[in-house]
Amino acid sequence: MVNYIWLGMMVVGVLVAGFNGHIEVVTKAALDGARVAVQTAMDLIAIITFWLGIMKLAEAAGLVRALARMVRPITSFLFPSVPRDHPAMGAIVMNLSANILGLGNAATPMGLIAMQELQKLNRGDPKEATDAMCTFLALNTGCITLIPTTIIGIRLIYGSADPTEIVGTTIFATACGMTVAVIMDRMLRYIYSRRW
Repeated sequence: MVNYIWLGMMVVGVLVAGFNGHIEVVTKAALDGARVAVQTAMDLIAIITFWLGIMKLAEAAGLVRALARMVRPITSFLFPSVPRDHPAMGAIVMNLSANILGLGNAATPMGLIAMQELQKLNRGDPKEATDAMCTFLALNTGCITLIPTTIIGIRLIYGSADPTEIVGTTIFATACGMTVAVIMDRMLRYIYSRRW
């Protein structure tokens, strides 16, 4: 549906520009937009590379295992069907750590690994998500972000006077999102188990 909306906006833009005799504006806007997108992506590579390196160092230094031990009571509560030392738990912790640092790009590979590991624990229909998968998806989507590194980087690139001023509101908004995600996961799980 979203693709149709974007296509409609582009077609209307081209038609209006053509009708007004300014079709060159469409070409200029497309080229300028592509230039800005590539420039922004190149600028963000350094930021993302830095934090990915920090994540790898943390993993090699055993900080991920230490973090996993620290959050074990929470993860045991949220994922009771996943064994404590299963590889899925490590991937979940890494994914959530990357999300907490505002590194959605770094979180994606760990999220895929976590889902693959959770699928190995799926004793039911392989086409049906388990409770742990649903909980992980809710957490991954609505995870709290303590350091929105990508957004801070974008604000730095575009010359913001105070690129870190969004940290407080980001923490509040993402904490609210994560709280709602966890509550809804529990409520829907309870409703579904009572129904069947």
